[in-house]
Amino acid sequence: MPGFDFKEIQGKISESFRPWQRSFQFWVRATDVYTGYKVFQLRVSLVKDAKRREEMWERQHEQAAEKIYFMCSDLGGFFLKIAQLLAKPDMAPAAWVRKLVTLCDQAPATPFDAVQRVLKEELGKSIGEIFERFDEKPLGSASIAQVHKARVKGDKMNVVVKVQHPGIERLMMTDIRNMQLFALYMQRTDIKFDLHSITKEMEKQIGYEFDFKREANAMERIRHFLYENNKRFPVVVPRVLRDMVTKRVLVMEYIDGIPILSLGDEMARRGINPHGKIAEAAKHNILNSLSRAYGQMILKSGFFHADPHPGNILICKGPEVALLDYGQVKELPDNLRLGYANLVIDMADNNASRVSQSFRELGLHTVAKCENEQQELLVLAQTLFDTKMPAGQTVLQPFADDSSIKKIAVEAFPEELFSVLRTVVLLRGLSVGMGVNYSCAEQWKGMAEEALLASGRLTRDGKERSRRRASLRKLRSGS
Repeated sequence: MPGFDFKEIQGKISESFRPWQRSFQFWVRATDVYTGYKVFQLRVSLVKDAKRREEMWERQHEQAAEKIYFMCSDLGGFFLKIAQLLAKPDMAPAAWVRKLVTLCDQAPATPFDAVQRVLKEELGKSIGEIFERFDEKPLGSASIAQVHKARVKGDKMNVVVKVQHPGIERLMMTDIRNMQLFALYMQRTDIKFDLHSITKEMEKQIGYEFDFKREANAMERIRHFLYENNKRFPVVVPRVLRDMVTKRVLVMEYIDGIPILSLGDEMARRGINPHGKIAEAAKHNILNSLSRAYGQMILKSGFFHADPHPGNILICKGPEVALLDYGQVKELPDNLRLGYANLVIDMADNNASRVSQSFRELGLHTVAKCENEQQELLVLAQTLFDTKMPAGQTVLQPFADDSSIKKIAVEAFPEELFSVLRTVVLLRGLSVGMGVNYSCAEQWKGMAEEALLASGRLTRDGKERSRRRASLRKLRSGS
């Protein structure tokens, strides 16, 4: 029949049902994992031998990891972000981490003809009219967009063209709302932690990622801030080509470097001992640069890049560190920025008596289930907001039976603080992966004091008294 394109109509009908199909798949698979654990808990409770119980738990985690892996792999999109978040030794059982870490860079690429259509719709011209060269094969593909290397006509500089996957926004927002309902159920039944507020903040932050104009503005703002506050950039931020930025397309300077996860291979290629002095110095310099930049952004500005996972970090010559992908940025209100500054000082000083006050100031409400409440609150604060690993440990398990989160219920967790927590967790993951144990709280303490001084909430006399008290505590603990 003339005027009807049955394939097009069929495609539109199929597209309209995709969110429903994804929701059904998520709930079937998530329920399977959850009920598997609940049935297992009943079985393992009947076993008295501790070693056998440990072996049973390991097998259960491995079975669950397999199911979660295929759910995230098959559904993609938002669930690749979930895999990225869970694939950290301090966020999930070791079996989950081993399986999910392989998913972090496996987002499927959009076909090149669809990329061409998006560029034509957004920039008003074809690829051939704008670019002298444009690599069809993307440099990488993530959950929301993919990036291609190119060169603009009349310019010798290489650029990166970031192109949003068509139709991804609707699907990802469906996924997030399903996850919110699941998180709400989990916090009411199993995990005494305000997971729902965290998923609400994720919804807000990921919603921002679909607007590349906002991302371009964030890159320029952070680049300017770091330039103004340092004689030498702690990290490299790509320059934006302002006349080539739309909601779904972002063109920026190409940064030449190697991914941080390939650092060990690169050292081996150059004949450098990965455990020698040169390698250790390089790792410390890289972490110091990253951590210093984050301390300045969070505590001095309050506006910060909130996604320092390994795929967003390049090691350049020097070695300079480049920080990519500004889709997830966060601006803390001053009351939270300064409240967090107080908490940083408490953690750096191991000041257990003041942590509860800092938690209240941040709006973080807890209910203790233990005798030594002050000390457990300090451990909880350091688990959530510091990168340092306890002595003798290489893995943190915040949801283990003997963890502070099990002893202290977190009934209210401000949504805005999730981005700080996630940033610290990712920095901790990087430091553990590089074999460097450091405390961001200790490194950031001076910046926290400067932020409080600038606000008038800390006098120089108060700062000196704080340092004397910290020194006394260290002397007493060492005696």
